[in-house]
Order: sequence, then structure tokens, then C-alpha cells
Amino acid sequence: MEAAAAAAAPRPRATGGLTASTAGPHRACSSSWRPRQPRAASSFSSSGGGPADLGLLPRLRHSPSSAGRIAGGAPPPPVRARDSRAECAGPRSSAGHVGVNLEGENRALEMSSTVPKSSNIFWHDCPVGKTDRQNLLKQKGCVVWITGLSGSGKSTLACTLGRELHTRGKLAYVLDGDNLRHGLNKDLGFAAEDRAENIRRVGEVAKLFADAGLVCIASFISPYRRDRESCRALLSDGSFIEVFLNMSLELCEARDPKGLYKLARAGKIKGFTGIDDPYEAPLNCEIEIKEVDGVCPSPSDMATQVITYLEEKGFLHE
Repeated sequence: MEAAAAAAAPRPRATGGLTASTAGPHRACSSSWRPRQPRAASSFSSSGGGPADLGLLPRLRHSPSSAGRIAGGAPPPPVRARDSRAECAGPRSSAGHVGVNLEGENRALEMSSTVPKSSNIFWHDCPVGKTDRQNLLKQKGCVVWITGLSGSGKSTLACTLGRELHTRGKLAYVLDGDNLRHGLNKDLGFAAEDRAENIRRVGEVAKLFADAGLVCIASFISPYRRDRESCRALLSDGSFIEVFLNMSLELCEARDPKGLYKLARAGKIKGFTGIDDPYEAPLNCEIEIKEVDGVCPSPSDMATQVITYLEEKGFLHE
């Protein structure tokens, strides 16, 4: 009876070569254990179902030829080791990459990333391109980059411009500095390096919107000239339109719609642009909007000025 009960009991599962004691429901696991001796591999068929499939045999290190003999078949062909150097930067064939159409080894080298954190990546071209999307939308993708001091009217102009384009049947999207810091850039502060990363990310996103055929309206203080020029360099086809809201610090501080200048003057905000952090004005912007007699132009007037430029340059039609 006991032998029959023992035979009917489920076999214990080994973990890492250790076998737990299951002699009875009330017996504690013994601290002294002994690994089960593996059975001969030849006693199991290649169809599976033996203890090896249940994890009862320790994992064996064997050569490809021995693996074939264990399975009962002919030894498989030797596996050639891959060169890790070629994996990162060396020439490679497109045959090993599904969906990648490379024209020779030089093309592969051009498309392979050399950035250590993003090595071994390739650009994948799709049949529907920017021109196709622009023809569908009957407009040309571009980035309208609005820069200026806090309180100069950037967000107001961006939203007004987006509304005016919408009424004309043109697809636009606004990227606002404060809005993106609620999500995409919420991990960034206002130190110089964080400001640079903030603008870098926005530039890449804006480039995608322009590639989709949209008029992307980016509203950012973007105080450093170098960062803005880096974004311009992402769009080498002249579709980066820099709009400089050239409003004086006195005007912006008098308006102070968010109360930030007051906090900065009180020392409660550090590194505030125009107070204790510099703003580098554009040198060759496409559009410059100035105050008139110490007053900022109306949002509709500013939007009209930008739309006129977009029409003249052919961005609002095929």
C-alpha cells in the first residue's frame, strides 16, 4: 500500500539542482539535502515527456554535437560566433534585418548609430512620406518657433495663430513650454543643462510634427541662441521659422501675467530669464514682432503677421 501511494505521489520539482523533500504533508523540509542522481539521457526518447522536460535533470553544458546525440539525431552544423564589433559599427548585410532595405555596406554604416546609448539601430523608411502627407493636407509642414521673455505674449500668439489656421482649414498643433513640463519634460528643472535638454526634446518632437505635414507652433522662452540654432539645424529645408517677440523687460515685467517676475525679484525663484539668467536675442530670425509705443501688439495682429509670412513662403498650400 505504501509503495503504491509513493508511486502515485507527484514527483518533486528541482530548483537549481535542489530537490525538496515531499515524503509527507507534515514533514518539514530537511536542512540536509542530497541532489538526485540524473538518469542516463539515452533512456528518454526525443519526443519529450521525460524527466528532462519536467526540469528534474540539472542543466548540462554540452557542445552542439553532443546535443544532437542526446536528441537521437545527427549533430547540427557548427554555429559561427558573431563579431560584436561588427554588430555595433561594422558592415552588415540587409538579409538579417527584416524590413530594412540597405543599399550596400556604406549605406548600412551611414544608417547605423554611433551613439553608445543607441548602438546597432537603423532607420526604417516607410512608403508614405512627408510629400504624400503634405499633398493630403494641402499644406507644407513647418515649425513656427516663438521665442521671447516670459510675459512677452508667446502662448497668446501661439494659441491665436493655431485658431486662425484652423479656421482656414489648416492643421496645426501648439507645443507650449509649460504644458510640456507637465508631461514629456516634467523631469527637468531650470538649470542651464535642463533648459538645453528641454529644448532639445522639443526640437525633436517639433521635427516629427513638421514631417507629418503639420504647422507646428512651438512657444518657448528658449533663452539660449545655441539651443535654438540646434533646433533649426534639424530642419535643413528652410521650414524652421523663428518668431522673436521683441518686448522689453520693462513691458514684460509690468504685465507679469503669472506673477513670476515678482517672485524672482523677491529671490523666491532662482535662474529666472531676464532677472538673474540671460536671454540671448535671435540674430537672424524670420519674423520679429516689436512693441509699439510701449504696448504689445494685439494677438490677432501678431497672428496675421505670421500667417502672411507662411502664405508668402508657400506653407499654406500644396
